[in-house]
Amino acid sequence: MTTTITGPAIRTALPGPKARAIIERDASVVSPSYTRTYPLVMERGFGAMVEDVDGNVFLDCAAGIAVNATGHAHPEIVRAVTEQVQRFLHMSGTDFYYEPQVRLAEDLAGVAPIDGGVRSFFGNSGTEAIEACVKLSRYATKRDNIIAFLGGFHGRTLGALSLTASKAIQRRGFGPMMAGVYHAPFPDCYRCPVGLSSTNCAAECLDYLEDQIFVHLVSPDEVAAIVVEPIQGEGGYVVPPDQFIQRLREITKANGMLFVADEVQSGMGRTGRMFAIEHTGIRPDMVAMAKGIASGLPLGVAAARKDLMAWPPGAHASTFGGNPVSCAAAIVTLRLLKERLTANAADVGAHLMAGLKALMDKHQLIGEVRGRGLMIGVELVRDRRTKERAAAERDAVVSAAFARGLLLLGAGKNAIRFSPPLVLTRDQAETAVRIFDDALTEVGRRR
Repeated sequence: MTTTITGPAIRTALPGPKARAIIERDASVVSPSYTRTYPLVMERGFGAMVEDVDGNVFLDCAAGIAVNATGHAHPEIVRAVTEQVQRFLHMSGTDFYYEPQVRLAEDLAGVAPIDGGVRSFFGNSGTEAIEACVKLSRYATKRDNIIAFLGGFHGRTLGALSLTASKAIQRRGFGPMMAGVYHAPFPDCYRCPVGLSSTNCAAECLDYLEDQIFVHLVSPDEVAAIVVEPIQGEGGYVVPPDQFIQRLREITKANGMLFVADEVQSGMGRTGRMFAIEHTGIRPDMVAMAKGIASGLPLGVAAARKDLMAWPPGAHASTFGGNPVSCAAAIVTLRLLKERLTANAADVGAHLMAGLKALMDKHQLIGEVRGRGLMIGVELVRDRRTKERAAAERDAVVSAAFARGLLLLGAGKNAIRFSPPLVLTRDQAETAVRIFDDALTEVGRRR
């Protein structure tokens, strides 16, 4: 692939012959638990473009599930990784020291929206970051219980899975879950979970937490932390009102609870701010990060107030966490985000949002377009009045977009997420809107 390719080019039937052969091999040896929506077999990528093994080129608005923040094969990331690989690959920050991990922790302390100094624990994924936050919350408060939210996704290891409440299939067959986790309604104001209008949804969801959960299920003085996504990711790219997050913070302060912001998907510049919670003006006690932090290399971070992260040696560790190669990539990623890409996410995200909202006049299938920066969700419905979920149509639109050279992913039961690399240009955003328009038209004709 050359750097001059800026648009899709479909040259074979999808999947092509090389892709079909690899998919057949995969079926025999790889876990069937993976959710492959369409048959993309990647060969290489550059920026926001992806080429498959048969030479078909796609515009990537999925970014490896919001991971490739700086785009595919960003030359500065490749250079940093190459230089670090030539020095050493691994030396376990659990038992030894190396400068890339220290430098990254210093850089994170400079951007994390946490008061009182910041320390970071390094793992390999968002799930591990959440596990560290849960363990540290219990250790620091000497309390056992955690509040999470319906629709939230926090990972798939057993502790993180106990907080996850996005789809039943993700929990089915793995019980019993970790004890001490309680789920409150999350203000999806398009379809309020407590049956009220959008103007009252956020307040009523928190009233339910205080008047029902804290009265009938768990005393607030036994809750270690409230864990929340500032924007729900897997749950449907649901953006709560700012006052929901702000009042939630007040609840934690009033009751001696910790506030944990799960920024695994919404962080690292994606919303036009370094962290999505910055839009609300509040400062959490801990932040879980992963996905876009190292531009595609595995890295998860639990950042916390310095006084909270005071557990002793041996309390928690990770052999591979904070791998020096991942740290090298993350250091450059943070610099690129601060220099240009976070601002680009705000600018191009607004342009993409406007284009997607304009499609609502043409396509009744679109119920709502929501998001911040380059974290945009489009919810599809069969009827705008009843808001009946268009789950099958959502899957069909994603497949139709793929056939035209646009990579998208679903989110929640019936939403489509636009989470492209933060290098996306305005022209590429317009291409994405045009292809999405065509895909909606095709699926609309089938109804």
